[in-house]
Amino acid sequence: MADKEKLEKEENQEQELTENNDLQAKQQELDELTDRYKRILAEFENHKKRSQKEREGLYNSILGDIIEVILPILDNLENAAKVETSDENYKKGIELVLKQFQDVLKSKGVEEIKALGETFDPELHEAVSSVQDDSKGEKEIVQEYRKGYKIGHKVIRHSMVVVAN
Repeated sequence: MADKEKLEKEENQEQELTENNDLQAKQQELDELTDRYKRILAEFENHKKRSQKEREGLYNSILGDIIEVILPILDNLENAAKVETSDENYKKGIELVLKQFQDVLKSKGVEEIKALGETFDPELHEAVSSVQDDSKGEKEIVQEYRKGYKIGHKVIRHSMVVVAN
């Protein structure tokens, strides 16, 4: 009987060792899968962020291309609004269309580039002429021939300016 109990005890110990080894193997496999899951999830989140940035960049690029084609129309509307006329209703109509046009551009994030009185910045301005004027600062913009526009940090059209000194 003692041998039988001893044999059963040894079998139980072997079974426990086998179960422990199986449990450790399963735990290691679980840890590996958890680590893999976390890595894949992080890669997916990075991919989502990268894709979102690319979409926004593409949107701004396409919007900028469209607006660049439309800007001469805005220039002509601004010029028409400056012309003196005896027909006040006509002048008011031009001004309303101009305001509506400007409001649409503003709603899409299009901003006018400031030029007059600013320091010349080749990333924003295109110098077409220069003048010597001691009353103005160095590289100060004294005249603007054509307005420039940008969306965020992307320049759609550079301002054409005259620079002092």
